[in-house]
Amino acid sequence: MGTKMRTEIHKQLVRRLAGGLAVGAVALGCALAAPAMAQDDRMTPIAIPAQPDAIVLGTGALPGATVQESWHTQYGSLFARNVTVATLTPFLPDPAKASGAAVIVAPGGGFRTLSMNNEGWDVAKALAGKGVAAFVLKYRLQQTPRDLDEFARPGPPPNLSAGLAPQIADARAAFALVRSRAKAWKVDPERIGMAGFSAGAMLTMATTLQGQDAKPAFIANIYGPLAPVKVPADAPPLFIALAADDPLFGNSGFGLVDSWRAAKRPVEFHLYEQGGHGFGMYRKTTTSTGWFDDFARWLGMHGYLKGDVQ
Repeated sequence: MGTKMRTEIHKQLVRRLAGGLAVGAVALGCALAAPAMAQDDRMTPIAIPAQPDAIVLGTGALPGATVQESWHTQYGSLFARNVTVATLTPFLPDPAKASGAAVIVAPGGGFRTLSMNNEGWDVAKALAGKGVAAFVLKYRLQQTPRDLDEFARPGPPPNLSAGLAPQIADARAAFALVRSRAKAWKVDPERIGMAGFSAGAMLTMATTLQGQDAKPAFIANIYGPLAPVKVPADAPPLFIALAADDPLFGNSGFGLVDSWRAAKRPVEFHLYEQGGHGFGMYRKTTTSTGWFDDFARWLGMHGYLKGDVQ
């Protein structure tokens, strides 16, 4: 595919997928909180937690960044903000369970924050428990106000007019790193997939369609935009989980599913009656809580789990 065509497809992808995210940063933040309304919704600043296993990806500092990384708690989870340097944190399985498959995990947060527990570390731990090596991608984010109170006030929606170049570069670097250390981490370089949540799902789709050498073996779009896209002939198997009452993407059609099916590529779509947006690994009384078990069974169906782990 030529450079001009890749650029045009990238523009179309960002324009279509960004539509759902352009509801406004505050609405997105509220929606991300929906599964945990009983928990404390206050944003409380905290010191950046120790991340001894995090590996700097080498994609450089976010161009033009003037505000440095900070963290806060909300809804019983940890959130990173103003990430300017991308990292990848490995969560490796017990060697006795390891299947050789791996997943790059991309948390969501509207490209303004990253939900590090609910859509990152907790997901990675669950995958490792199934014998799948997992790697949490802390990708670079758009700049937001340094002051947390100012950040919490209503503001403009994420500005995606410039595309997702830094984030796609971070994802590509993540795939390259895992492949370069595949032997040490006991990972099959041909069996590395990607799973993203909300904005992280948007990054997963962009990486799949525009990530050039990333080439994920399989992908999961967890409550991300489902706009139709041009599907390449070698598109990987796609798993989708969404709640019908998702305030962002529950009523905007399922064009992505139709696109994958029209291209005769494997796709599995779970539409849960309830769950809202951002349910992630939160334990809810809705059937959306079962998305991870459904995902694990799908991975097993495609041969990414060891037989005795399924």
